[in-house]
Amino acid sequence: MLKILKIAQREYIETVKTKAFIFGILMLPIMIGLIIFFVRRMSPEKTGPQPPVKVVFNDLTDKLVTEIEASFENYNQQHPKRPIHLQKLETQQDSNTPDEQTRNKLRQGQIDFFVVLDKDILEGSGKIHLYTYKHKASLIDIFRTIEYRFSRVVENQRYRKQNISQELLDKIRYVSTKRVEIGSTEGQDRVQSRNDNIIKMMTPFFFMYLMFLGIFISGQQIISSVIEEKSSRIIEVLLSAVSPFQLMAGKILGLAATGITLVSLWAVAAFMTANSQGLNVEITIQFAVYFATYFIFGFLLVSSILAGAGSVCNTIKETQSLMMPLTLIFIIPLLSWFKVVQDPNGLMSRVFSFIPPLTPMVMILRLSSGSDIWIVEIIATVVLLIATVLAAIWAAAKIFRTGILMYGKRLSVREICRCLIQR
Repeated sequence: MLKILKIAQREYIETVKTKAFIFGILMLPIMIGLIIFFVRRMSPEKTGPQPPVKVVFNDLTDKLVTEIEASFENYNQQHPKRPIHLQKLETQQDSNTPDEQTRNKLRQGQIDFFVVLDKDILEGSGKIHLYTYKHKASLIDIFRTIEYRFSRVVENQRYRKQNISQELLDKIRYVSTKRVEIGSTEGQDRVQSRNDNIIKMMTPFFFMYLMFLGIFISGQQIISSVIEEKSSRIIEVLLSAVSPFQLMAGKILGLAATGITLVSLWAVAAFMTANSQGLNVEITIQFAVYFATYFIFGFLLVSSILAGAGSVCNTIKETQSLMMPLTLIFIIPLLSWFKVVQDPNGLMSRVFSFIPPLTPMVMILRLSSGSDIWIVEIIATVVLLIATVLAAIWAAAKIFRTGILMYGKRLSVREICRCLIQR
């Protein structure tokens, strides 16, 4: 055991001294800082004036022109950096479809929107027709504004026809909402802001992605370490002092400590950055224990697989074909995270939780989603991971013992199977 710890200590020290490790520590905080900086710079308050949006409309009722113009004038006063230039159609048309001249103006970009209000729209059977040409992504936000403004003018006129005053209408429409999250004990209730829901949705993804990066970045280092020592024949000197299993176990433990260090520093930096920006991210001690548990066993599982893969390969290029299946498996939680967070106790979430390579990331998604997870499931998944890790270490040690001393030749599938069944 002492030899394993000495190898682990050497692997840890040699890794944390590298420039790549220091860059990895700084990478995430810098990225978070840059994202916050650019988001703030891109906010409406920080951006400069934008080109006006040109809208031409045709009111077939001939009763709403004044109110429509007043509504958009009010909008322009509130949003001077993104004005809407509103213009009534010069030649009155009875059709709710644009003529060829208007169509050409849309195609040539002379106008951005053409809006027609049906003649019977105040009676409730008509429609608002919005015409655009090659709807641009830059106009998505303004599209809803234009639709809302026209719709609200029509609604107001309909209410007036029913003898409902504007004051009463405003009173009916306005509803104040106060979101309160009940605390676990008396006196811990908290008023939620609009950003809280977004934070609660993105927090599970952050922890899952943090685990993904920690496992794969640190896990891939074991392949590089094994192949480097194998190609330089240093491995022969090491095996004269320790057994293949001790060497493999020491490397895995050392890089596991590296991964925990890296992820811990990332998590602390991200937490401090979020708090400095007024974002309330709650992390309990219980969740921190769960995260550490699933990360350690997930890392041991992946590292054992990669150690076995690295021992049968002679170059980094050879390992890429072996890495592809494992990488594709780990992408599954990245693709399905939203569904898992929405329904953490659903059938898909529970099935994925009992597929060992997916277990750490899926369980972290479920545990950080805010839902109560049955404690039996947590215990069962941890036991499953432990059993899978022991099996992976046993298989990797068998393969490692044979493949580590083979040069210029990669073990075939038959030879790998023979290694596993040999005593």
